[in-house]
Amino acid sequence: MSPKLAFANWEMNWARLVPRYYFDLKDSKGTAIDEDGTVLRDLDAAQNEAARTLGGMAGDSVATVSGSGAEQMEIVVRDNDGAVMTVRFCFEISRKKVS
Repeated sequence: MSPKLAFANWEMNWARLVPRYYFDLKDSKGTAIDEDGTVLRDLDAAQNEAARTLGGMAGDSVATVSGSGAEQMEIVVRDNDGAVMTVRFCFEISRKKVS
C-alpha cells in the first residue's frame, strides 16, 4: 500500500472514531453557520459545548436589552450527516411601570 493511500485510510478511520460537530448559531440578529466544526468525544460533549455557548450568548443578550424585551436563541448541532440536536433558550423581560 502506498503511503498516500495508507494516510487516506487513516484519515477516514480517524473521522469515524472522533466525530466533528458543527454549531450553527441563530438569534434575532441572524444566523451564523459553523463551517469549521469542532472535534469532540461524543454527542454528550457536543451538548455540553452547545449549552455553555448558549449560556454565554444569553448573558450577553440579557445585558443589551433596554427596558422590556424578549429574545429567542438557539444552536443547531450538526455532524457530517446533518442536524443531531437543537439547544434553545428564550427569555422575556417585562418591566412594571414605576411612578
